[in-house]
Amino acid sequence: MTMTRRAILKGMAAAPFVGVAGTLLSPTTAHAATIDAGQFSLTSRSSNRHGEFADLTAQLGSVLTKVDAATVIAGTNRSAKALTGAPSTVEAFQTGFTWDDADQAVAYWIPQGVTTSADAFGNGLYPAGGSNKVVLVSWFFETDPDADGVDEYALDKGMRLTFVDYANPAAPRYQHVLLVEPVKTATGAYSFNPVRKHAGGIMWYGDLLYVVDTYKGLRVFDLRTLFKVATAEGNVCGLHTDGQYYGYGYQYVLPQSHAYDNAGAYLRYTTIGLDRASTPDSLVISEYSTSGTVSYTDGAFNGTGEPSTATPKVVRWNLDYTTRHLASLTATEAVTVAQQKIQGVVSRNSKHYLSVSNGPSGTGALRTFTSGAATASTVGDLAVGCEDLSYHSSGASGWAYGESVIWNVSEYAGKRYVYAVRADGS
Repeated sequence: MTMTRRAILKGMAAAPFVGVAGTLLSPTTAHAATIDAGQFSLTSRSSNRHGEFADLTAQLGSVLTKVDAATVIAGTNRSAKALTGAPSTVEAFQTGFTWDDADQAVAYWIPQGVTTSADAFGNGLYPAGGSNKVVLVSWFFETDPDADGVDEYALDKGMRLTFVDYANPAAPRYQHVLLVEPVKTATGAYSFNPVRKHAGGIMWYGDLLYVVDTYKGLRVFDLRTLFKVATAEGNVCGLHTDGQYYGYGYQYVLPQSHAYDNAGAYLRYTTIGLDRASTPDSLVISEYSTSGTVSYTDGAFNGTGEPSTATPKVVRWNLDYTTRHLASLTATEAVTVAQQKIQGVVSRNSKHYLSVSNGPSGTGALRTFTSGAATASTVGDLAVGCEDLSYHSSGASGWAYGESVIWNVSEYAGKRYVYAVRADGS
């Protein structure tokens, strides 16, 4: 049978970490170099084959109740568990939580991406002028959790997003919503489909949520427009035969509003991070590799062909603060770093932080390097199964810690933590 996304990644992770010459690459010798950024570009897209995203969403709004993210945050319906100390192998722990028992154990929903309202707005509060302290986490649905080549769960429900109200760190509350793409049915009715992607990294900027699409580029969702849907059908997404709209049992769906498609050299959009220290603000993308060489043969990549090097890269695009969209479609910086298993990236100007995983039982690591530097160094240990990163500056006046922290999420059932570590590793 065709292997699932999760099975493919597990197979890749099982491979030894070898360099081009076949030697093991030590974590302390992750070499970096600057390369031509102009080879990496995106195109802006406001529609799909069914029409303009704005028009499709407006039509859905004529039959569904529209809400915004603040409404979802105010109505969280699940209780998280505060962490009173560092989970697992984590060093320089600051704060964090775990999920309820069901989400901690569920096999088919797997957490991947993390971002916070400290990304959304500089003061750390959401919405603009508001007071919410929020953590967002993305999950993808795995039909074959044990990677045996047989789907235990036939219906792929795509991606979900979790809004965590962190106003009270001692008792966080959260709610899941389903990420969807607006479409028309064969009869011309307005509906939506699940987004069946990996959800490896997310970035919150203003009211926009950016989600990486591994082979294609970036998907964008507007947090000012969610829809309330019926919940009785747990296995139906979109317009059902009973005339009701469903989102696999979730109360809310969040429709895609824009896309940025890769148009230049191939790039593996594994994870994404916001850089508020750069001028202007910018986003960075990093690539996953198990061997020190990125594969561009395992999927249908958008673009013009393989890049000048297959070494994992960190690539930067400038952002427009006024629109919250990209300021330029051509990358402004690209650096390589010969580091295996990069799961997350955040940058502060020329300083880049990486989360590096080490399989289902190995300790994760937070590593850092400077653009053009010869090597990367380890800041501290992260949890087993570490994934995406989000930088939370101590300059966030409305929601700040004594020093800057970096948020991380870990993925394995029974070991799922969402937590922040001090950025300097102290």
